[in-house]
Amino acid sequence: LMPRFCWCVFQTEVGRETKDAVRWALEAGYRAVDTAALYRNEAEVGKIVRSGVVPREDIFVTSKVWVNDLSYKGTLAAFDQSMERLGLDYVDLYLIHWPVNDWKGAWRALEEIYQTDRVRAIGVSNFLVHHLEELLKDAEIKPVVNQIEFHPYLQSPVLHSFCRENDIVLTAWAPIMKGRVMQVPELMQIAEKYGKSAVQVTLRWMLQIGVIMIPKSANKDRIISNADIFDFELSDADIAVIESLDRDGRIGPHPDRFG
Repeated sequence: LMPRFCWCVFQTEVGRETKDAVRWALEAGYRAVDTAALYRNEAEVGKIVRSGVVPREDIFVTSKVWVNDLSYKGTLAAFDQSMERLGLDYVDLYLIHWPVNDWKGAWRALEEIYQTDRVRAIGVSNFLVHHLEELLKDAEIKPVVNQIEFHPYLQSPVLHSFCRENDIVLTAWAPIMKGRVMQVPELMQIAEKYGKSAVQVTLRWMLQIGVIMIPKSANKDRIISNADIFDFELSDADIAVIESLDRDGRIGPHPDRFG
C-alpha cells in the first residue's frame, strides 16, 4: 500500500541537497520518496534508501519515465537506466510522466515490466479523463495511480470522481501551490483556528479527502513541519470552505498542451 504522505525531490539539487532532504524526510517519519528520470537525482535517492536509515521494505519508492523515452522500446530501456541509477532491486511504483508521444507503447512496456519482480505497481501522471478512458480501453493492467497537479485552486472534481470510480488513486503534485497557500486568506483563517499553518491545513485537507500528497522542500524545518498534520481534524465546514476555493487555477502546464 502506498503511504498517504510522500516526499518529492523535484528540483532538489543533485548531490548533497537531495541526500540530506531524503534522509531528513525519512527521519521525520515519511515512508515514500517520489523521484523521476527528469529530476536527475535518482542516484542520490537510491543511495539514502539503501543506507539503512529506514529498512528498504518500509520505504515506498516512485520513479517516472520521461517524455523523450515514451515508446515501447524507449520505456524498457529508460526503466533499466533508472534502476541502475537507483541501485535498487525493485521500485514500488513506476509512472508515465506525461500523456504525450507514444504513451500507449510506453504503457505496454510498463505492463511487461510489471510481470517481473522489478516493479510492484504501475501508473500514470498528468492524465486527464480522456487519456484515462483511452488507456482503459486497451490496458490489460489498470493504472493504480494518477499523479496530477492538485491543490485548493485546482481540484479537478470530474477527474477526481472518475479516478475514484475506477479505483485509481489520485496523487497531488504542487499540493501547497509552491508555497502560495500561505497567502490564501481563507486557509490562513482556518489555520489560526487550529494553531497550525496554511500549509498544514492544506495537507490535512488532502489527507481527509483521500488524496495522496507529495510536498517538496529541501529545508529540514519545513520537512518536519509539513509532517505535523496528524494531531487535528478539519470540520466539514472547513472542508466546504476549501472546496469553494477551486478556480481551475493551474501553476504548471495543461496536459493537453504539454511540450
